[in-house]
Formats: sequence, structure tokens, C-alpha cells
Amino acid sequence: MGGTAPGDEVRDPGLQPERTRLAWRRTTLSCTVVAVLGIKLALVDDTTAAGLAGLALSALLWIGFLAVAHRRIRALDAARPRVLSTRGALLAAGCTVALAVCGAALIW
Repeated sequence: MGGTAPGDEVRDPGLQPERTRLAWRRTTLSCTVVAVLGIKLALVDDTTAAGLAGLALSALLWIGFLAVAHRRIRALDAARPRVLSTRGALLAAGCTVALAVCGAALIW
């Protein structure tokens, strides 16, 4: 039973880490556009306390997503990138959904 033990094989990642890095960057850019449009919407119309609260929440969610994305992009630079943690995945998904809800709330 010849063969290599798990972990002994040489990893040839190809372009997969680069595609993943680019996907994180595209998603970060999309979140940035949503946050900027939310800022514009909150400041152009009548500025209310609810609008400012939504704006502050949107900014915090955007910063949270940027932190997760930056951490993941940096992790992809390793020869053998770590798997995205469940906590990181939930945080990124939660920030994205909450940012969309804040954007929808600012429109109404």
C-alpha cells in the first residue's frame, strides 16, 4: 500500500486563492458602494435622528465587514491558507444582510 500520508503531498493551489481574493475584493467594493449610497441618502434628505442612527449602524457594519474581508485576504497569502472560520463566515454574512436591511430602511 504505497502512497503518501495526508498532508505529505505538495499543494499546487493554481489560481483558486487568487480568485477567492478577487471575490472578497469585489464584495468589499459592493459593500462600500452600498455604504456610500446610504450616506448620501441619509444626508441629502431631511436629516432625522433615525436616519443618523441608521447611518451610524451602516458605518459600523461596513467596518465590521472590511475587518473580516481584510483578515481573509491576508490569510490567503499563506502557502496553505487556513479555512474560513465559522465565526468569520457568520460575521461576514451577518454584516452583509444587516447592511442591506439598513439600506432598505433608509430608502423607506
